[in-house]
Amino acid sequence: MPFDVQATGLPILSLIVFSPLVGVLALLLIPGDNHRLIRWVALIAALASFGFSLALLGYQTGGPEFQYRESLRWIPAFGINYLLGVDGISVVLVLLTTVLSVVAILYSWGPIQVRVKEYYATMLLLMVGMLGVFVALDLFLFYVFWEISLIPMYLIIGIWGGPRRIYATVKFVIYTLVGSLLMLVAILAVAIAHAGAGYDFTFGYEALRATGSIYPEALQALAFIAFFLAFAIKVPMWPFHTWLPDAHVEAPTAGSIILAGVLLKLGGYGFLRFSIPLLPDAAREFAPIIIGLAVIAILYGALVAMVQPDLKKLVAYSSVSHMGFVMLGAFVFNMQGMQGAIFQMIAHGVITGALFLLVGIIYEQTHDREIAHLGGLNARVPQYAAIFGLFTFASIGLPGLAGFIGEFLVILGTFQYNGLVAGVTMLIVIASAVYMLWMFQRMFFTVPSDWMRRLWSSLRDMNRIEWLSLAPLIILVVALGVFPGPVLGAVEQPVQRILDAVNGSGGLAILPW
Repeated sequence: MPFDVQATGLPILSLIVFSPLVGVLALLLIPGDNHRLIRWVALIAALASFGFSLALLGYQTGGPEFQYRESLRWIPAFGINYLLGVDGISVVLVLLTTVLSVVAILYSWGPIQVRVKEYYATMLLLMVGMLGVFVALDLFLFYVFWEISLIPMYLIIGIWGGPRRIYATVKFVIYTLVGSLLMLVAILAVAIAHAGAGYDFTFGYEALRATGSIYPEALQALAFIAFFLAFAIKVPMWPFHTWLPDAHVEAPTAGSIILAGVLLKLGGYGFLRFSIPLLPDAAREFAPIIIGLAVIAILYGALVAMVQPDLKKLVAYSSVSHMGFVMLGAFVFNMQGMQGAIFQMIAHGVITGALFLLVGIIYEQTHDREIAHLGGLNARVPQYAAIFGLFTFASIGLPGLAGFIGEFLVILGTFQYNGLVAGVTMLIVIASAVYMLWMFQRMFFTVPSDWMRRLWSSLRDMNRIEWLSLAPLIILVVALGVFPGPVLGAVEQPVQRILDAVNGSGGLAILPW
């Protein structure tokens, strides 16, 4: 049976992934100067994908591992198939992607006034690539979607970015492309080793995972390193993070929302979906190194963010720190840590996406991001200040908001792994509170600078489009903080399967630790 279309009677995953592509085709038929119609078509296409993704709320936590499956023969001679499916991890990331894509496209109505048609077509193509990554169960298909997501972001930064956009986008592409090529080598090596063990040649994820521990030790180690470099660059982990601040600073606001909210999660998802389950022996052996790098990333991101004069760069470096928690939780190999890592990905996507949107709102009015120039804003834009405060407190992990749950679970899981590592991580969390609260105090509760006084009369509070863009993120940051159960319940069984794969492995004799 080619389709498992439970609860919907439709190939729901294909509809989610390719609804934006229908929007792209529709945009091709619209005259380039009809900006209003172009914006509405792009928004409707993104909303259609979001609407179809709501069907995934019917995911059965006690049901089969992968649901809403779709399978079609694609290139049978090479064992390549169009194979889609979702588990709890995929479900929450697909929903995050569709929500943030709608937010980014809606917010872009005001700031994007040049090459509007091309911009929205590029944003919709980016949606296709990101959504495909989260639902592909064929490793070759996964690689295709991974590469599709690279090209639109290159264009978004390179065409609609800031003054140094060419440097930033070329750096982004070089880093990501090198990692992608290494990942392709690892995918081919695993598929060939699977066939060499007497099985059919395939790129199917489930078939490759079932035989992961039989791969030769040297192959596991080398393939894991190749996967690690690809996914670590995307996360990004220290020391592979240097492309991120440049890309964020030069990207348009909507590009930063998607980059921080979704594209970084492709790396975390890659570790959880492929690196650990396919190569469990290598994952166990390399875990201490990755945990060490994760703790360094948490500390480094916090310290560098603390001294940033540029507001957008501060939020960018905070992403390095927060994504360090994701890697830490993923590799302590216990339920609390891994659930916390996944929840942290969701919370970070919502919170940091909102912070970049808020940075964009004030930048559109002042055309400046220097924190020293933005003092005293509370007196002029109180609604903006209140919402900025909400997401600032969420970012530092205030209980009751989304940022608390993930970090708490990661630290809890880290205590089970090693008390000293957990203690160091808890101290670093204090640093994140320092740089975020200090930034908030300088922006909103100081005397306006002479520079700001010249713009004082022209400043306005948030308009309708900005409120509509922020509304779903405001709802999510509170709802996830108060009711984390649905997300944690959805990912519990997938996490348990990952842990079973790791705990059933014996480790690699070729590594000494």
